[in-house]
Amino acid sequence: MNNMDEKYLEWFTQSYYDFDTAKYMHKGGRYIYTIFMCHLSIEKALKGLFQYKSETVPPKTHNLIFFIEELKLEPDETILKFIIRLNQLNIFSRYPEDLQKVKDFYNKNYSKALLENTEKVLQWIKKLL
Repeated sequence: MNNMDEKYLEWFTQSYYDFDTAKYMHKGGRYIYTIFMCHLSIEKALKGLFQYKSETVPPKTHNLIFFIEELKLEPDETILKFIIRLNQLNIFSRYPEDLQKVKDFYNKNYSKALLENTEKVLQWIKKLL
């Protein structure tokens, strides 16, 4: 295994760390940051998969759909819809126009479902290695 082969593992290490952080944000009631960290976790897992399959450093983009298309992945409809939605929420969660409205909408129940779906996506990505 050469050095490039091993680097994809670092992406997954960071992905799981970020997912743990998402769970921590959920427990602390910081649901907007749960969204952000779930996105980051999936982004890093996809970058790890990209590096694993292409043996090249992944591009510096936050666009989850880019990696799905670039890797020619075929997630089931539920996973794809979730990834598309999370991709849209990325900018929204970073720069909310009205913090209180965002906090009211993206509540504990939404955050819990987000964590559950993120975990399913991470498991799916791991199976592709």
